[in-house]
Amino acid sequence: MSVQTEPVRLAKKAQTAEDSATQAELKARGEIPTHIACIMDGNGRWAEAQGKRRVSGHREGVESVRDITEACAQLGVEHLTLYTFSTENWNRPAAEVSALMELLVRTLRREADRLNKNDIRLQTIGDLSRLPARGHREMTEAMELTADNQRMTLNLALSYSGRWEITRAARQLAQKVLATQLDPSEITEELFADELDTSTIPDPDLLIRTGGEHRVSNFLLWQIAYAEFYFSDLFWPVFRRNALYDAIRDYQDRDRRFGGVRQAEE
Repeated sequence: MSVQTEPVRLAKKAQTAEDSATQAELKARGEIPTHIACIMDGNGRWAEAQGKRRVSGHREGVESVRDITEACAQLGVEHLTLYTFSTENWNRPAAEVSALMELLVRTLRREADRLNKNDIRLQTIGDLSRLPARGHREMTEAMELTADNQRMTLNLALSYSGRWEITRAARQLAQKVLATQLDPSEITEELFADELDTSTIPDPDLLIRTGGEHRVSNFLLWQIAYAEFYFSDLFWPVFRRNALYDAIRDYQDRDRRFGGVRQAEE
């Protein structure tokens, strides 16, 4: 598959009849994933291919976030988790990190009301204590505004890594053991999962990574044990709803056995 470099511009208008029909076809065709997780890769490379600064790719990527979020809500996806900023991303050049944090603040201000009007709840996973004060404040206010919404939950993974989350969970369980609140023999997979940021949501059914890379990059390492993986060569700024539909069709064609056997073999 060739990599696209030109964005698909979306007019701010009502959903088209063609798109509604496509979504109806997908719902009739098979199971819609309850939880979709996305590694939004390729923003910087898309910008460089356009001869632009890397931050412009992140700005264009926000348009993809908006379109994918709307499409998932329309399809009936209950949880959408986006890998927004990893703990490793703090090691990027200071100017790029600063630009990303400023973009986060502006996006939250602009999108919080839109999410609320569409009955979408905003949550985060990760170490928010590392965010700049303004970013932390805007995120907190957006989550409070949308806290009672029920149509879909949008989870932003911010200052997040799977190893950080697993290490913290182990540390919290160890502290309970030291405090004699827990016996080591009582630690189960379920108890461990309760210490993770995602304890209140189901594990992803489908993990999508854009940008042509085939790795999970320290994302939801515990939670994706039985997720179906879908890798797209498209850079994130051009990954819009039609590409999402292709990923869901591919997911619907999988035989999810969770360690069992094919139905025909039973």
